[in-house]
Formats: sequence, structure tokens, C-alpha cells
Amino acid sequence: MRPEVSVQKGDEPEAQRLTCYTNGLFAAVRRGWAAALFMNDIRRGLIIVNTGPGKGKTTAAMGTALRAVGNGLKVLMLQFLKGSWHYGELDAVQAFGGNFVMKQMGRGFVKVGGAETDPEDVRMVEEAWAEAEKAILGGEWDLVILDEINYAIGYKMLDPAKVVEVLKRKPELVHVILTGRNAHPTIVEVADTVTEMREVKHAYQKGIMAQRGIEY
Repeated sequence: MRPEVSVQKGDEPEAQRLTCYTNGLFAAVRRGWAAALFMNDIRRGLIIVNTGPGKGKTTAAMGTALRAVGNGLKVLMLQFLKGSWHYGELDAVQAFGGNFVMKQMGRGFVKVGGAETDPEDVRMVEEAWAEAEKAILGGEWDLVILDEINYAIGYKMLDPAKVVEVLKRKPELVHVILTGRNAHPTIVEVADTVTEMREVKHAYQKGIMAQRGIEY
């Protein structure tokens, strides 16, 4: 906070000099802060996890993707399980051309629990991961979003060790976001930022169904 300057009658010239001095001092401090911020603006690729039972994991990832595209980064979003529904974001990303690409890699719903898991779903997850690995290591994309990959890992459809190994080998400037509930502990450990979404209340509890343009 800038200090107050007490001015007595007849001291106006001195007060003016003091005011100029304090203004200059605070301007210099502000410039110093700005310089420090720019000096610390060293690019580094982050591993980010959006997990937890609350709503907003994929939505948060898409918001980050929008920010990235606005800063000239190229974004690839691979949706590991989605596939049977058409979501509004699939149309929205068309406006960005090849700078923001979204691919649905699954069928939408999977059977879970050991032998009940459909081999076709497992095959599709494996294909999605093969493309994800190539995207992360290939250098074409600045941000790779692995949407719902935590579910695929939790359903035993994908080995978390494979994911961790690739994350540890990613190029320095590549960002990766992983979404889905129940993030595996090894994924959490290797991540730089982990956010757990917590549900306080949900419209569905009032009998309000998913709204077009909000949930899909």
C-alpha cells in the first residue's frame, strides 16, 4: 500500500517533490515485479490430472485447451470411452481447424468387471493409447488431453505403468491433461498439478436431466 503524505500549509513544493519521489518509487517496484514475472516465464510442459466424483473434469480440460489455442498452441483431445453420443464440443472445435482436434476413440459405454469387459472395448482402448503415446512423444502437439483415461485404467483396460512410463519420457515442452474419476496413485505421483472435483449438489438430484449446451 502506498504511504500517505501529510502536507502542511506552505510546504507545497516539498510535498510535490515527495509525491513525485513516491510515485517513481512505486512505479519502479511495479516494473521490478513485472520483470520478475517475465523472467520466471520459462516454458515447461505440465502433467495435469482432473479427477474426483464431481462434475467438470472434462469441461475444465476443454477450458484449458481453449486457452492454449488462444496462445498459439496446438491441442489434441483423445476421448478414450466416448463415442456413441454427439457432443456440442465436437462441432465447436471445427472453428479452430487443425489447431484443436478432438477424437472419440470409444463406443460410449463399456462393461466393467473382469471377464465381463467386452474385448472390443479393450481393443479400442489399446488403439486409443497407441495414438496417445504417439501424440505425446511425436512433437506435433503442444497439449494432449487424455479424456477419461482414468476410467480406462480403473476398469483394468489399460496398464497404468505404460502411461507413467510415457509421461516420464514426454518432451519437455509438451503438456498432458488426464481426466476421469479415481486417478491411479502412480498417475497422481508423476503429475505436477492434481485437482479433485467434489460434488456439493447436482441438478440431477432434483430430477433435472442433462441440458444440451451445458452437459453435452
